[in-house]
Amino acid sequence: MYFLLVLDRGMKFKAFLTENGVNLLEKRFLPALDKMGKVCHLFLTREKAYFLHNLLSGEGIQCVAQFHRETLFDDYRISSQNEDCIAFAIDISLLQRAVRSSVSICSEIGAAGSTANHLQIKLVKKLPPNLIQDVPISKPLSRAQVLELQTALDMAQDLPPTLVQVPDLNQLQNFKAVAPSEDRNLSAQTRSERAISRGDAQSVQVSVKHFSKSLQCHLAKPDCAFYGIAPRGACLTVIFQFFIPGTHQTDKSISFQCSTQAHSLSINYLWLRYKPLKSYGYLDPLEFCGIKMRDDE
Repeated sequence: MYFLLVLDRGMKFKAFLTENGVNLLEKRFLPALDKMGKVCHLFLTREKAYFLHNLLSGEGIQCVAQFHRETLFDDYRISSQNEDCIAFAIDISLLQRAVRSSVSICSEIGAAGSTANHLQIKLVKKLPPNLIQDVPISKPLSRAQVLELQTALDMAQDLPPTLVQVPDLNQLQNFKAVAPSEDRNLSAQTRSERAISRGDAQSVQVSVKHFSKSLQCHLAKPDCAFYGIAPRGACLTVIFQFFIPGTHQTDKSISFQCSTQAHSLSINYLWLRYKPLKSYGYLDPLEFCGIKMRDDE
């Protein structure tokens, strides 16, 4: 598989997708990313590969999928005059289709007894004769644009001061919540108002449309998710965690998160409320207690 673009002088990238990398992209992350938006930035560095949604525009849902290079690739080679960083825009659906088709073709080659069934990704100016799939992409970002993208990435990865783990991912997908036992005889609005007035809760208003869309990130099949509210209620951030297969140890080679910007002018909006355990800086799952759909004029 080849990415087709006009290369700046001195810019090169070539790598082989590992079997694990193919499975991660084809069956999990590309389907999830495709739900976030048609086009994203692919940001390649010496050590990592990033898929980035809306970081430069700052609108809608911001999404960051990060992989250590060994998680996706073998024989990873990259060089550029911008400290060996390359970034460009790419159509997720085209990439997903190309990966799926290339896997099918390589499987047929392998079944026929050939050993040349590795899936190679390479940036090229002209298509070679042994092409399997090509994926047109944008002109590479300039040095200034890459710096702007890196700055936006650093800001997007700032963690909220408090995170709550949601043990059952369907809990949010079905818009359900469990109130603390002492508050169960009170309405959700009363619970929220009391907790906020005591300084024991935070709230954020976000577009229900954007929030529902962000739930599609679960297509990446994370092992658990943490929800948090940025300072001053700027956005709702979801951090997805992945375990090393067969263990409950965090796989630090993969990270995935999305942020839904606050939307105070929306008629339909969602409140997320929780009570922090201040001495520990995290939340007991049973105290995740206030998602409410409202229609206000």
